[in-house]
Parts: sequence; C-alpha cells; structure tokens
Amino acid sequence: MERFLADKGLLTQLDDVRHSVADKAHVVADRTADLIGNAMGFIGVPYRRGGTSATTGFDCSGFVLAVYEKTVGMILPRKADQQAASTQVIDKKELQPGDLVFFNTMRHAFSHVGIYVGDGKFIHSPRSGSEVRVEDMQQSYWQRRFDGARRVAVEAKGQP
Repeated sequence: MERFLADKGLLTQLDDVRHSVADKAHVVADRTADLIGNAMGFIGVPYRRGGTSATTGFDCSGFVLAVYEKTVGMILPRKADQQAASTQVIDKKELQPGDLVFFNTMRHAFSHVGIYVGDGKFIHSPRSGSEVRVEDMQQSYWQRRFDGARRVAVEAKGQP
C-alpha cells in the first residue's frame, strides 16, 4: 500500500497536509495565548460605561472589542448583544480559551459579555465602581444569568 501511495505521489501530499494542519494548530494556539495574555494585561483597569480603552476604562463589550482589536486586529460590534449576534453559537461544553461568554445581567438577553480563559473562569469588566477581573462561572450569580457561549471566527494571519 505504501509503495502504491508513493508511486502516485500521495505520500508527499499526505505529508504536506500533515504539516499544514500542524502549522495551523500552532497559529491558533499562539493566537489564543496572545489573546488571553492581552486580556489579563488589562486586569485592574476601571469600569467605565461606554469605555473602549485602557486609558479611560472599559465597559464589558468595550473590553472584548479592545482585546480582539489589539490581539488579532479584528473589530467586533460595539454592544454585547451585537457581539453575540455576529459570532458562532457553541455549546457551553465546547468552551475554549478566547471564546465569548454572555450573561443576562440587566433583565435582557446578552446584556453582559466576557472572555473565557479556561478552567471555568472568564475575564470581564463587570460594573461601575469595579475593574477588569477574572471570575468563576460556577458562582451562582453567573450560573443563573448565563445566556450562552460564542466563538469568534478569526482567520489565521496570512491564511484565507
């Protein structure tokens, strides 16, 4: 079988596909690490309604917008519900670092957003008088208000 595949040039093609998949996996892992690292770099930045910068402060969606823009150059919609509508729905069990998590904190769906960092935790800019921080999604407050998880479709740089 191996000789047949070699004669047809398929072993080379198979090897090329393996390398391509491995290269893409490294790009995704690096991008995820950068995304979470940049998000963590904003810990302690104060909440500011309508805020979109570390200098003046963030609201929840402004924080997510800034992290994605800084890390991958992607401009997400401004509001949490718009961010939910523009991203791919995933099951909570499929959450991976860098995915978005949404909550109903203002009596309407998708009124709050954060970035999943792994191990059941997310980073966000919670509310007035507070600052960017990491929280546990298993806390009853967040469990009761969980609205869903979304994945941002980000193309690898240099990839179509």
